[in-house]
Amino acid sequence: MEPLQIAEKLRERFPDEVLDVREFRGQVSVTVRKGKIVEIGRFLHDEPDLYFDYLVDLCGVDYLGKKDKRFEVVYHLFSIKHRHALRLKAEVPETDTRIDSVMPIWTGVNWHERECYDMFGIVFAGHPDLRRVLLPEDWEGYPLRKDYPVKGPAQEWSGFLDVLDRSKKYRQFDWQG
Repeated sequence: MEPLQIAEKLRERFPDEVLDVREFRGQVSVTVRKGKIVEIGRFLHDEPDLYFDYLVDLCGVDYLGKKDKRFEVVYHLFSIKHRHALRLKAEVPETDTRIDSVMPIWTGVNWHERECYDMFGIVFAGHPDLRRVLLPEDWEGYPLRKDYPVKGPAQEWSGFLDVLDRSKKYRQFDWQG
């Protein structure tokens, strides 16, 4: 199925949820409202003609000062059976950074959602283990937000000295023996 046909099928099924369809160099992006992201994902996964069985990647985008809805969650989908792809986007406002987790559909998205939470502060409701995955639990702020201080946090992270001490022990370890 051609990418624009996939978008049209999605628009037919969810006419009030599809906000925008764009094609660029043969790739199609469909922007939807976040409220029915699980229902839309389930349709894309279960519909025999579509069968998007593989969520390749999930990432966040910060449009600080450029769009009404500051954030987007971007889902890169692929159907192994049909060999077609789709980029699905859901707008997430700064005032409510919650969006439903799509783990019930694509379980492999577990760490992607955690990373998006860790870096952007987007909360995936219903995620079974939503905690930081790259940064320590006591880290303040979300480093990939455009308003995050470029120099990092104002105060040095409290666990820095502990990590430094552990790194010295690793340098003394006999890796050959």
